[in-house]
Amino acid sequence: MNTFLGVVPAAVPGIVFLSGGQSEVEATANLNAINQLGGPWPLSFSYGRALQASALQAWGGDTASTEAAQAVFVHRARMNALAVAGEWNAEMEQPVAA
Repeated sequence: MNTFLGVVPAAVPGIVFLSGGQSEVEATANLNAINQLGGPWPLSFSYGRALQASALQAWGGDTASTEAAQAVFVHRARMNALAVAGEWNAEMEQPVAA
């Protein structure tokens, strides 16, 4: 954080990290950790795969699995919303009932 504070102007509207190479839960945990540090800018991840991977896996291209995939996606979105506020913890990662 000290590096950001020393070189990134407070007027910058936000800092976004890539989530590539991390699992969904790992990316969420890291997002939570950086947001607990605070700073003058919003800190987030550019989530592509870390938000969608489990939902795509649950769906598998089968329309009969649409509701299950939506439930998984909503769970990931909720977990990441909590992480943006620095309020996520691993105990919240319960399996999603489909």
